[in-house]
Amino acid sequence: MANLLNLERVSKAYGIRPLLDDVSLGIGVGERIGIVGRNGGGKTTLLEVMTGLEEPDTGRVSRTGGLDVGYLHQGDELHDSHTVREAVLRGKADHEWAGDPAARGVVRELLAGIDLDRVVDGLSGGERRRCALAALLLEPHDLIVLDEPTNHLDVEAVAWLAEHLVSLPSALVVVTHDRWFLDAVCQTTWEVHDGKVDAYEGGYAAFVLAKAERQRQAAASEVRRQNLVRKELAWLRRGAPARTSKPKFRIDAANALIEDVPEPRDRLELQKFATQRLGKDVIDLEDVDLARGEKVLLDHATWRLGPGDRVGIVGVNGAGKTSVLNLLSQRLDPQHGRVKHGRTVALAHLTQAIDEVDPTARVLETVDAIRREIRSTDGQTFTPTSLLERFGFTGDRLTARLGDLSGGERRRFQLLKLLLDEPNVLLLDEPTNDLDIDTLNVLEDFLDSWPGTLVVVSHDRYFLERVTDSVWALLGDGQISMLPRGVDEYLERRAAGLPAPVVRTQPSAPSPASVAAAAGETPPAPAAQAKAGSAEARAARKTMARIDKQMEKLVAADEKLHAELAELAAGNDYDRMSALSDQLSTNAAEREELEMEWLEAAEVAEG
Repeated sequence: MANLLNLERVSKAYGIRPLLDDVSLGIGVGERIGIVGRNGGGKTTLLEVMTGLEEPDTGRVSRTGGLDVGYLHQGDELHDSHTVREAVLRGKADHEWAGDPAARGVVRELLAGIDLDRVVDGLSGGERRRCALAALLLEPHDLIVLDEPTNHLDVEAVAWLAEHLVSLPSALVVVTHDRWFLDAVCQTTWEVHDGKVDAYEGGYAAFVLAKAERQRQAAASEVRRQNLVRKELAWLRRGAPARTSKPKFRIDAANALIEDVPEPRDRLELQKFATQRLGKDVIDLEDVDLARGEKVLLDHATWRLGPGDRVGIVGVNGAGKTSVLNLLSQRLDPQHGRVKHGRTVALAHLTQAIDEVDPTARVLETVDAIRREIRSTDGQTFTPTSLLERFGFTGDRLTARLGDLSGGERRRFQLLKLLLDEPNVLLLDEPTNDLDIDTLNVLEDFLDSWPGTLVVVSHDRYFLERVTDSVWALLGDGQISMLPRGVDEYLERRAAGLPAPVVRTQPSAPSPASVAAAAGETPPAPAAQAKAGSAEARAARKTMARIDKQMEKLVAADEKLHAELAELAAGNDYDRMSALSDQLSTNAAEREELEMEWLEAAEVAEG
């Protein structure tokens, strides 16, 4: 595969800090590369050197003749005096661009709700960002370079963008902290750290597995960092992995690495360690109406949050997700109905706004004044210094002035201050904004051992699936609706134009009947109609026995498939590996159906 661009022994430093140190790499035709690393670690510098915006201090950057590069900066180059039509569509009338299906898709998904004939000056930051991304995607390029393209996009738009980029013939380099997006789009992952760039085949899941395997083989000494990676691996194995069909290392070796890793969280155990214990009642929305102007957000909606519930909320921009959090925190009053808090609730609310701080105050002394130590659920005691180090404040950043912190550092500091107050109900509004993947891993690890009730609004699909146990949606029908199959079901319903059915039970532990009703299916016959020892109960027990045998066969089949995958991992038979991966997915779907059938039969058998 011919290379479009090459870096040869490139170094780049700002002051005495080297961001790139003797880096050599290349980008091939049609290759899709994701770049990860800590904030301030050199990711954007690498993009600017590649695209020619910055010259390297040493080394050489070579590009093929006539290479057309489209670059989405973290800022934008839109002219304030232009209309959106001029800035994005080059002044084309509707009938000119609407004849191109690809252009129609870009305009529909990225410019929804934006008047094409309005002036750029006055657009919000999110609207300007979407306009800049649309302008880039409407033109053909040999190489597309994107710096945080998913910022200001909702879950649905992120899914569309991933599908659109995969369909393009262009090569792609993308810096993003959205791990689901990395898995969906990228064939290769580059990690920028300590002036170096390490390459891994595959998306984020493959990157995590390969990195852990490299650390295991090298007997890595960073115990805390290794534990984070191991926990991430355990979740990947339990969840929807491996999120690539072509890992180039032995899957069984990676599985052996995490055999003794416990489940990320045990709800009952966590509640035993709650500093401020939650009672049976947490937060209830009862018959609530909420409108913004003439737009109805909630219409006689009832929703109950119980102790230990871990809930994600999804919906398009403007659906009312932030308003729901403000209702829960009682920052906003409903027009009708009431919001009721339990007597033991100690609530903390992370908003999208970054708190105002005393710019002359220091990081460590501010944290030390809030709490001198905090105890985790596993009995560990953390000092302010160790807590700050876990959240990325090391060295001179411990004593830095708050006014000198970057946006990402201020966001981390804001979150840490909330957690130090030891709330038992935590509301997080887009908590992943400005956080790098290493910090996200730390936050997820912290939330794994956090015992309270959690409500998260986020466009970061990976984070939602990682830290929550159920997903609820605002789909414009005035209700908060449970989606048993999570974000996948949300995207399916949005694509089909269907509202989610109303489920007004507590989000924890829904019954098979409520799950079936939420999925729009016919619920199973009520178990109360079958008496113990009746013909129905005996038939149900036979069904359970039959399903147990089928499940055993599926487990045995999966073991054989994994063994064959492991044997193929060292070779290049990608077609066979892909086929095996597809079979594993089919088996997983069959297991899910059998489990639901088993649960329904168990209800009848128990009478």
